[in-house]
Amino acid sequence: MVDKKLAAILLALVMVLTACSQQAQEPQPVPAAPGTPVEAVEFATSLQQRVTGEAMMNHLRALQDIADAHDGNRAAGTSGYDASVDYVAEALRTAGFEVQTPEFEVRVFRSEPGTITVGDAEYGVRALEYSTGTAASGVTARLVPARAEDSPGCTPQDYDGLDVSGAVVLVDRGHCPFAEKAAVAAERGAVAVVIADNTDARQLGGTLGDGTSVKIPVVSVSKADGARLRARPGDATIRVEAEVQELTSRNVIAQTSTGSTSDVVMVGAHLDSVPEGPGINDNGSGVAAVLETALQLGSSPPVNNAVRFGFWGAEEIGLVGSRKYVESLNGDQLKDIAMYLNFDMVGSPNPGYFTYDGDQSTPFRRDQPPARVPEGSAGIERTLTAYLESAGMPAQDTSFDGRSDYDAFTFAGIPSGGLYSGAEEDKTQAQEQQWGGTAGEPFDPNYHRPQDTIDNIDPTSQGIQGAGVGYVVGLYSQDQSGRNGMPIRDDRTRHEIAPS
Repeated sequence: MVDKKLAAILLALVMVLTACSQQAQEPQPVPAAPGTPVEAVEFATSLQQRVTGEAMMNHLRALQDIADAHDGNRAAGTSGYDASVDYVAEALRTAGFEVQTPEFEVRVFRSEPGTITVGDAEYGVRALEYSTGTAASGVTARLVPARAEDSPGCTPQDYDGLDVSGAVVLVDRGHCPFAEKAAVAAERGAVAVVIADNTDARQLGGTLGDGTSVKIPVVSVSKADGARLRARPGDATIRVEAEVQELTSRNVIAQTSTGSTSDVVMVGAHLDSVPEGPGINDNGSGVAAVLETALQLGSSPPVNNAVRFGFWGAEEIGLVGSRKYVESLNGDQLKDIAMYLNFDMVGSPNPGYFTYDGDQSTPFRRDQPPARVPEGSAGIERTLTAYLESAGMPAQDTSFDGRSDYDAFTFAGIPSGGLYSGAEEDKTQAQEQQWGGTAGEPFDPNYHRPQDTIDNIDPTSQGIQGAGVGYVVGLYSQDQSGRNGMPIRDDRTRHEIAPS
C-alpha cells in the first residue's frame, strides 16, 4: 500500500450490511452509459451474478488454510506465498487457461524494533529500511548531537567543529533525504546515525533506498526521545536487528484465448500478505474476486476484447511484482493494454465503498502533488460508481496515491481504476450514515496485523465489491466505446518504464 491502495448485487439480497443493520437494497440494473450496447450490459450483468459471495469465501478459506499451514502468513519469499501461487495457478489451469508464473528478483528488508541506551535510560529505535543491523552486543560510542540548523547533517560542513569520528551521531529529520544524512555522517567517520523525528507524530519510519552505499546502522527515534537524547551526554549503545535478503518471487498471468489482443482488459490483485498475518482482506479479498471472475468468465469466452489476469507478488515490499511486469513490456505491448483494473482490499470489516479518483474531482492536498491519471480513467470511475449505486452503496473517491499496483500502469500511461473498501483510516460520521458501520473506527482495524483473517471479512462488502469485478470486466470485455470508453489504440500514449 503504498499506500492506495480498494459490488455485488447478488449477495445483497440476503445479507445484513453492518452492525447497524443497514440493509443493502434489492439488486437493480446498472444504468448503461450513453453509447454502450445493451448486449455488453447484459453480458456484464450475467458475469456479475455468477461471481458469488459463497465462491469467493471458498477461495478465502483456501488462502486462510495456506497461511495456517505456513507460519501464519503468505508473504513474498515464503512457502506460504509459493502455496498461494500454486493454488491460483492450478485453479486457472483447471479452467482451461494457459498460465505463466514469471519469476523476478526482489530485495527484502527485515528488521526488529531495537534500542538505544545512554546511561540507565533506554529508548526504542527502528532501523531505516536497507540499513545494516548491529551485532548482538550492539554498537557503543560517544553520542554526538549534530547542530539543529537549516541543514542538519546534510553537508560535511554541518559537522565543522564537531568530532564525530568513531561516534554515534544524533541528527534531526528534514531538509534532505535520509540516505544523504547517513552518507555525510559516515564520510565524517560516524559509526552509527540516529535520526530524530521533527514532528510529534509516532516514531518515524523511512528508507535509505534500495541502492544505498551506507554501511553503518541508521535508526530512527521519536521527536520526544530525540530531545531526551540531546540532553544526555555520554556513551550510547545501539542494538538493532536488520538485514537485506535477496529473494525470488513470482507473478501469475493468464489471458483469455478469445477477444482482440490489441484492446486487452487487464485486471489484477496482489497475492502476497505482510509477514505479520495471513492477509485475508489485504489482499485475499481482491484475489478471490479476480480469481472467481476469471473462472466464471472462462478461458475462451465470447468476448470482443481479450481479458488478462495478473496476480502480483511482492506488493507489500514495494509494488515490486506489478512494476517488474510493466517494465517487461515494450511500447507496442503497453499500447495493447486498453486499461488496468486494480482490486486491493474489498472485504474490510467496517467497509467503505470507494472508487479510484479517475476524474480527479477530489481537491488536491498541498503536501501531496496531483497524481498522473491517464485519459480513460474517468470512464472507469463512472462505470464503477454506477455499479455501486445500483447496489445501494453511493461511491466516494480514493486517490491514486501510489499505494497499490495500479501505480506502474498509470505511470506507463494506461487508464486505471478499481474498488477499495478502506484500510487504516477512520470512518467518518457522514460515511457511517451513508454505508453503515462504526464512525471513529478504522475501515479495517486488522490491517497488516495477525487478525486479518477470514473471521474478519465483511461478507456483504466482499459480495458487493467482489461481484463488481465481474461487472466491470464483463462490460469492457465486450465494449470500450461510448462516454465511459477508452481511447482507441492509435490514440493511446504510453511510456516504457526502465528496469529497476
